[in-house]
Amino acid sequence: MLEDPPNIVFVTTDQQRLDTIHALGASHMDTPNLDRLVSEGVSFTDCHVTAPSCAPSRGSLFTGYYPHTTGIYRNGDRWRHSWVEDLSEAGYYTLNVGKMHTAPYDTPMGFDERYEVENKDRYLAPVPGGEPPLPGEKYYLDAWDRALMAEGLHKQQREFYREWDDYEERLGALEWELPKEAHPDVFVGQFTAQWLDRMPKLDRPLFAAVGFPGPHPPYDPTPEFAAEYTDRDLPLPDVSEADLESQPPPLRALREHNEAVDHDSVSFDADASDEQFHRQRAYYYANVAMIDEQVGGILDALERNGYDDTVVVFASDHGEMLGDHGHVQKWTMYEETTNVPAIVWSPDRFDSRRVDELVSLFDLGPTVLELAGVETDDPMEAESLVPALEGDEGWSGREAVYAEHRRDGILRETEFMTMVRTDRWKLVHFVDYDEGQLFDLEADPDEEENRWDDPDARDTKRELLDRLLEWRIRSGVNTADWAAEFR
Repeated sequence: MLEDPPNIVFVTTDQQRLDTIHALGASHMDTPNLDRLVSEGVSFTDCHVTAPSCAPSRGSLFTGYYPHTTGIYRNGDRWRHSWVEDLSEAGYYTLNVGKMHTAPYDTPMGFDERYEVENKDRYLAPVPGGEPPLPGEKYYLDAWDRALMAEGLHKQQREFYREWDDYEERLGALEWELPKEAHPDVFVGQFTAQWLDRMPKLDRPLFAAVGFPGPHPPYDPTPEFAAEYTDRDLPLPDVSEADLESQPPPLRALREHNEAVDHDSVSFDADASDEQFHRQRAYYYANVAMIDEQVGGILDALERNGYDDTVVVFASDHGEMLGDHGHVQKWTMYEETTNVPAIVWSPDRFDSRRVDELVSLFDLGPTVLELAGVETDDPMEAESLVPALEGDEGWSGREAVYAEHRRDGILRETEFMTMVRTDRWKLVHFVDYDEGQLFDLEADPDEEENRWDDPDARDTKRELLDRLLEWRIRSGVNTADWAAEFR
């Protein structure tokens, strides 16, 4: 570890699209605190996840390995180790407030303190009138659950929302009716700020992982934040029949499934009206604005408590479809899901800039370790972004980024989905189908023309399939020792 290592605050959101930060071009957003991170920090505008759902993406982010290496393919897969253990062993005091999505939820993970806050609509917390857990499962109470119970409050979730007369029409846009401080994103932000205020200044550096549960659905802003976006001119989905018809069977089945089942309180209808989509997006954007306010509170708490030498990292685990391409939530490889915010803020260390080269979200892991001066023997598949932060002219980003997901209870009609994306092209492969997706992002940035069967793109398709093969073989060779250690 360095002689005077910095404090590091790693802030993650859940399911936040790139186009939700005003300073990065989202004119429909009010995000003054995230704008500050952008204007004073280094923003990676072409950062892509390694998996389009929570746990596998986070498992990659906090280990530096792809899902096929970690074995964390889907939500609920066992996940108990991370590079936070390396920081702790090197002398950092390690804190987690909010969502990590480990399995078990409360596994130590290398943290000295954990105050976990998991999904808003987590059905294994006791709810009046709710169903009992399945055999082998147990009720789980996180820090937020216990805080609500102490106040005599009942969490808003599916069993509650399904009683609303217009629940089926809301597409997951549901007002938060409890006190503002009881909202999970407010709870995480305020808890973190209060911890900084009340904890005696440490004699060693702090690493804090702050995980906001939002803007993951339900899209549930408090009334005052919802009001700010309800009457705004917002971008809405514009989906063509040609787009829908060109989608491979697993994605068509995914659309049908998400219309049939209200995951996370989202009763979805791909043919909903513009008014319905407007409300869905207004509430989603309002959730982001709520998080922005809490990020500001954390920055203020760091300043007033003397955490002058602090690196703040801000990122999201994956994006959100919001009706684009006829889909909702994630489980796809469209840009709305894979391209996420990633910002590193340390004005005294790095000049402000925007980095447009391709990077992978899990590259932030070895970046944190290098900034902390912590060396590890792990042969990580992730690559440190410190050269990019320092403006190294020899750094050129990745030639390609990769993402993958295994069959789960929602992505049901394929055993395995894989993406390879270069600066210009994106290919999505389904292991059990001859059909896939191929997009020329230069000519078709909105990914509406699937060129999988286009003879003129045959050579490009073959090249990208060969890249997938080479990537998986090299990954297996390079990580064999690490993978064996955790079997």
